[in-house]
Amino acid sequence: MTADMHAMLGNSMLYGANMAYIENLYETYLAAPGSVSDQWRVYFDTLQGGSLAQPRDMAHGPVIRAFAELPFASCEHGEHQGMDLARKQVAVLQLINAYRFLGVRQASLDPLGRHPKPEAPELDPVFHGLAEVDMDVTFNTGSLAGPPRLTLREILQLLRQTYCGSIGVEYMFISDVAQKRWIQNRLENVRSMPSYSADIKRRILERLTAAETLERYLHTKYVGQKRFSLEGGESLIPMLDHVLQHAGAQGVRETVIGMAHRGRLNVAVNTLGKLPRDLFAEFEGKHSENLTSGDVKYHQGFSSDISTPGGAMHLALAFNPSHLEIVNPVVEGSVRARQDRRGDREGREVMPLLLHGDAAFAGQGVIMETFSLSQTRGYRTGGTVHIIINNQIGFTTSDTRDTRSSLYCSDVAKMIEAPVFHVNGDDPEALLLVAEIALDYRMTFKRDVVIDMVCFRKLGHNEQDEPMVTQPFMYSYINKHPGTRELYARRLVEQNVIDEKDAGAMIAAYRRAMDEGINPVQLIISNFNKEYAVNWSKYKSDVCWDVAVDTTVPLEKLKKFSQRLTEVPEKFKLQSRVEKIIADRRAMGKGEQPLDWGMAENLAYASLVAEGIPVRLSGEDSARGTFFHRHAVLHDQNRVEWDKGYHVPLRNIAPDQADFTVIDSILSEEAVLAFEYGYASAEPNTLVIWEAQFGDFANGAQVVIDQFISSGEAKWGRMCGLVMFLPHGYEGQGPEHSSGRMERYLQLCADYNIQVCVPSTSAQIFHLLRRQMLRPIRKPLVVFTPKSMLRSRDAFSPLDELAQGSFQPVIGEKGVLRAERVRRIIVCSGKIYHELMSARNKRGFEAVEAGALSSEEVAIIRLEQLYPFPHDAFKAQIASFPNATELLWCQEEPRNQGAWHRIQHYLMRHLRDNMRLVSAARPSAASPAAGYLAVHNEQQKAVIHAAFGCNLDQ
Repeated sequence: MTADMHAMLGNSMLYGANMAYIENLYETYLAAPGSVSDQWRVYFDTLQGGSLAQPRDMAHGPVIRAFAELPFASCEHGEHQGMDLARKQVAVLQLINAYRFLGVRQASLDPLGRHPKPEAPELDPVFHGLAEVDMDVTFNTGSLAGPPRLTLREILQLLRQTYCGSIGVEYMFISDVAQKRWIQNRLENVRSMPSYSADIKRRILERLTAAETLERYLHTKYVGQKRFSLEGGESLIPMLDHVLQHAGAQGVRETVIGMAHRGRLNVAVNTLGKLPRDLFAEFEGKHSENLTSGDVKYHQGFSSDISTPGGAMHLALAFNPSHLEIVNPVVEGSVRARQDRRGDREGREVMPLLLHGDAAFAGQGVIMETFSLSQTRGYRTGGTVHIIINNQIGFTTSDTRDTRSSLYCSDVAKMIEAPVFHVNGDDPEALLLVAEIALDYRMTFKRDVVIDMVCFRKLGHNEQDEPMVTQPFMYSYINKHPGTRELYARRLVEQNVIDEKDAGAMIAAYRRAMDEGINPVQLIISNFNKEYAVNWSKYKSDVCWDVAVDTTVPLEKLKKFSQRLTEVPEKFKLQSRVEKIIADRRAMGKGEQPLDWGMAENLAYASLVAEGIPVRLSGEDSARGTFFHRHAVLHDQNRVEWDKGYHVPLRNIAPDQADFTVIDSILSEEAVLAFEYGYASAEPNTLVIWEAQFGDFANGAQVVIDQFISSGEAKWGRMCGLVMFLPHGYEGQGPEHSSGRMERYLQLCADYNIQVCVPSTSAQIFHLLRRQMLRPIRKPLVVFTPKSMLRSRDAFSPLDELAQGSFQPVIGEKGVLRAERVRRIIVCSGKIYHELMSARNKRGFEAVEAGALSSEEVAIIRLEQLYPFPHDAFKAQIASFPNATELLWCQEEPRNQGAWHRIQHYLMRHLRDNMRLVSAARPSAASPAAGYLAVHNEQQKAVIHAAFGCNLDQ
């Protein structure tokens, strides 16, 4: 409540004796606000809620008089009539509410009209005790937009027009009253009936003509070729056109579009302006980009610039594999990156627009995961406009008993209280109206909104499919449908908006443009200079992976960063264990102790943000670190408010530093990893890291790894510098908490597509992270990070190793050995190196069993980068032991897992004629690791023993 209201309520004029005077003044104000003094008008305006959008109060006098006169009605009806009228007034208000909740059930949404509408007895006045005799009785309309009193007949007409026409809306489940009132006013004030000028109607027909004619042109020009036609859903094209123009008028400067393959070619040509001749070349198997793999035409992305009433808008259609909805979080990540680049904190300048299929929207879990991200701090994008191309079938499944368990395909959107507008796809004007409302809702409330365009699929799942085989009933209706363009053209002829010949002329003009290979879309802007565009050209040169780069940081700077990392605000109480860690880090920063992993990692981030390179780190428990090692966010133990009392040292490194963002994500792998991929693929100048809670949890996001991270550059030319942290190590924690599934990533390695590294010391992770950003290369980096070794002194490094040196793909023998005496070279990666060194040190220099090697006869080298394989460095290490006759690969993982099968051909390349290649590993197993601690210990001991023993498997 404002201070003025407090003062006014405390005014002596408002005491009880003045009630009658003030009530009379209020009645005068309601009838004519300008007839009262300015002071009273301001006061009464405040009582109204201060918003013109809110329903205004009614005069109380007439209502009071009406109820007062009820007992004195004619003797024929008496007091029963008054009571009955009051009951019916309540019933009318309940009926209004019923239409707001359930009117969608009786809306005319299906262009095919195959099925009866869902029953909704609550929409029948009889359900509420109202009869035909009440139809011409006048009732108070409550909050219904329009006149304050109408007959029941008029109320029903308004409700049916608003909620049961070509538009059906679900919004009454929204908790926020302001949002519900906003939607009510937008729909009820116009009764959900659009009113467009003749010019806009002709524009709609032209866009429908473009959508239909392109499909028919391709169908005859490239007979039988797959294109995943939009026919039956052509209204998508005029709706997209309207959404984008309306968004541009409100200041949106970039829109990123994500969609599956249905209608993708049509959107690329008719919305983004792709040249038809370029599309024809793809149908003919031609391609211009020098990609190692490439992809089919209906997975390709595209970008362009269009003119809007508010200025130029950049459009980007995201690349997408056939995994349908997986592109959604990728788009959201790309949008967030673009927003961050612009400083667009509310999402007013960059907008995500996602197109879905009905079966996939209801069936794929990534939809739910992406919705869950939508309002969280690290992933929100200011709301997404969702459009479902609801062709009422998924592949060959259209029976409602099989398609889903909910009434509508959009029901999952209710989990975040997103309003859903269902629209008949044969009413393009209704679609444009809903597009305006949906866009305005997104811009006003910064929340997601869903448009369900109910249409049909004219052809089969693809152009080679025969839908009548499985859908004879549905396609008996489809085959009789004249098409949305034809229906709308007839409508405009009847309205005298066009002549009959105009519709044919539009078709002819579009076909001529197709014949010439040009695009008739007039809104496309060529050679537009985009202020916030990213220059990727410096990363596109043919740079070798091992290009030299200086990743060192001067010692004085490291000490300064250390000081900033360990500073704690005054009166800020740390938890006791954290306090000990911070104290140790102070000593590390002074060079008094070697650096543990967490400190070296934090110093890497500090050095990057100080150099102007932003860092974004996300994952489950990433702020603290799953294994209590990072502590990028400190928490005040005396916190008294839930949203205050935390400190992020990495945001306080330098005055003009870059952003540091760390996010404890929702419990999702697939959507979060896809989001970070989208972010990194749109922003090469930010170090983007996704951390799995445990390495093998990433298998919940396997489609992102397979279809985007490992192959995106080969298929689409999309570079990405995303880093994945996968905690890995066999420590007796069972099948799901041991292996990061190294073998899967190595199987994906080819064409120098990704980097796979297993750093074993804190200095290595420091240099590796800096190398990732300082090299003129943007390739995904998969890092198998330690768990127990995070706090093991064996993995610590002195501070000066950060001030000198670099990341070493191969680390040679660190012991004092006579090279000529070495007979076996053990090669390994990760934690097992430290265990092998410990075992060798305990063995001494005498053999402990017959035939076994003594410690001085075994050299141990670490392979820190598994791919791209460091051939030159590895060859040099092998050459340093000229008398070695065995090269042994040692790993913790079972023999059928880990790196063994994927790198042995690399190892064999460097064998001398007198050398053999052998291995020491756990026995092949179906499970990644033993669940029984005793079995784990026995297996681990056996692996170490085998590495020094004589009975080896080749």
